[in-house]
Amino acid sequence: MTNDTETENQSEAESDQKLTAADPGTGSSDIASSDATDTAIDAANAASATGGDDTPPDHLAISGLSEFHDADKLARGIGIRFKGETRTNIEEYCISESWVRVQAGKSLDRRGRPLTIKLSGQVEAWFEDLGDNPPVARKEG
Repeated sequence: MTNDTETENQSEAESDQKLTAADPGTGSSDIASSDATDTAIDAANAASATGGDDTPPDHLAISGLSEFHDADKLARGIGIRFKGETRTNIEEYCISESWVRVQAGKSLDRRGRPLTIKLSGQVEAWFEDLGDNPPVARKEG
């Protein structure tokens, strides 16, 4: 048992020496600048993966039961324009597939949730907390 522990300690010490010998002239400023670059790259990747902070997601739903529900984004306020008209009664939307779901009157399903109708047409969405001219997410083409 003692030999295994000594061997492990020696191998750890050798690996530490290899790490310091591999990059002997690295100063703290080099490390700080590479960390800042990595952080900027990570932030850019996260923004592109989530669609950025300025435009709403492609698909969003009000119902907490939906896999497309995002309370943080809904809390910011989402504006929806459907077929050129600003709407406030949208339950769910998908920009890439060009559809919205709206409640069908006061009808409820057997679980007490509102019945919805899927309507097709051009959909545009924006965050209302960004002021008068926010970036608008819309389907290109």
